[in-house]
Amino acid sequence: MTPLKKVQTFTDQLLNVCVVCNQKRLLIHAVIVSALGLMAFETGAKKAEKRKKVKGGDASDMDSFLGPWAKYQDEKDVAKPSEVRRSQPSVYDEMNQYMIKYVFEVVNKHLNTFYKKTLIYIGVSAIRLFPVSAHLLLSCSMDCKIKLWEVYNDRRCARTFIGHSKAVRDVCFNNTGTQFLSAAYDRYLKLWDSETGQCIARFTNRKVPYCVKFNPDEDKQSLFVAGMSDKKIVQWDIRSGEVVQEYDRHLGAVNTITFVDENRRFVSTSDDKSLRVWEWDIPVDFKYIAEPSMHSMPAVTLSPNGKWLACQSMDNQILIFGAQNRFRLNKKKIFKGHMVAGYACQVDFSPDMSYVVSGDADGKLNIWDWKTTKLYHRIKAHDKVCISALWHPHETSKVITCGWDGQIKLWD
Repeated sequence: MTPLKKVQTFTDQLLNVCVVCNQKRLLIHAVIVSALGLMAFETGAKKAEKRKKVKGGDASDMDSFLGPWAKYQDEKDVAKPSEVRRSQPSVYDEMNQYMIKYVFEVVNKHLNTFYKKTLIYIGVSAIRLFPVSAHLLLSCSMDCKIKLWEVYNDRRCARTFIGHSKAVRDVCFNNTGTQFLSAAYDRYLKLWDSETGQCIARFTNRKVPYCVKFNPDEDKQSLFVAGMSDKKIVQWDIRSGEVVQEYDRHLGAVNTITFVDENRRFVSTSDDKSLRVWEWDIPVDFKYIAEPSMHSMPAVTLSPNGKWLACQSMDNQILIFGAQNRFRLNKKKIFKGHMVAGYACQVDFSPDMSYVVSGDADGKLNIWDWKTTKLYHRIKAHDKVCISALWHPHETSKVITCGWDGQIKLWD
C-alpha cells in the first residue's frame, strides 16, 4: 500500500467517528498528509530494486539444487522474540501511537482554524417581504434555517422553518403569501405552508438550485421555475411534482430569474456572463445579450414601474437594462462607487423610483439618486457583507438590510 493510500485509509477511519462535509474532509486529508511529512507530488512508494536470489546449483544435482525455494541474497534468519520481549510494545508501535496522537492534535487545531475562518458564512443569504401588505419578512440563512419575522410591533420571529440539511440560498412567496418555496445547497426545493410551518412538498433533479420563482400569474400559481447549477432552468408543476419544461441554453450556472412584460416573459442571468429573455413555456430564448465587456450579473431586480432591470455586475457597477421589447442597456444609467466583486448583493428601487439601493462587500448600504446616478448616501450597515437591501413598499422612508454577520436591520 502506497503512503498516500495509507493516508486515505486513515482519513476514512478518522471520518467514521465524525460527520463532516466534503470541504472539511479535504482539509483533514491535507492536514494528515502534511503531518505525516508526505510531499504533494509523492504518488506512491519508490520502485524497489529487484532482489537477487541465491543460486541453487545445477538442476542435475538433487542435493544442492534449490530452484524456486532459494533464499534472497540479503535475506536474514531472525529468531522469534522471547515471551518478555513479545509483551513489550515495539518502537514501531510506539511511533505509530505517537504519530496518530500528533495527527489528531494537528487536525483538531486546523479544524478549529477552519471553523473560525468560515464563521463569516453563517449569515443571512436572502430576505423577502410578504406580498402586498409587507407586514412580515421571510429570511433564509447559511445555518439551514428559514425564519418569518414581524416587521412591525416587537419585530419578533414568528416562526422558524427547519427541514434543509445545507445552507438555504433563496426563498420566494406565492401571490397570497400562504405558501413559499425555498432552494438550498442540499439539492432540494421545498414548498412550505407559511402559517403552519409544514413542508408540503419537495422537488429535486439532483442538482443545486441557485434561485427559485413562482409564476406570478394567478392562473399559474401551481407552476414555478428554478435556476440550476447544471446550466438549466427547470419548470415544475406543484400538483404533479413533475418537471414539465426545461430551458437549456445557458453555458453556466443560472443565478437569477425575473418575470417581465406582465409575466409573459422572464429574464435569466448566468455565470456565462449573458442575459437571456424567454417566452413562458417556450424552451428557446428569443433574446440573447452578451458583450465581450460584460461581466456576470448574479442579482437582478425589476423596477416598480416595470420598465427597467437593475443588474448587479461583477465589475462593481449596477447596470440598467430595458425590461420591455428591446432589452437594451441604458448607458446613461450606470451606478458606481461600491465594491461588490464576488458577491451577489441584491439591488432595489425606492417605491417612487427616486433612489437605487445596494449593499456591498464592506457591509455598507449605498443609496444612489436615480436621475443623476450620483452616490447620494452611504451607511455602515453590517460588520460583514451586506448581501441584500429591500425598500419597504408602504413606509417609504424605511429600508431593510441583511448581512453575513447574521443580522437583519430596519433603517429609517
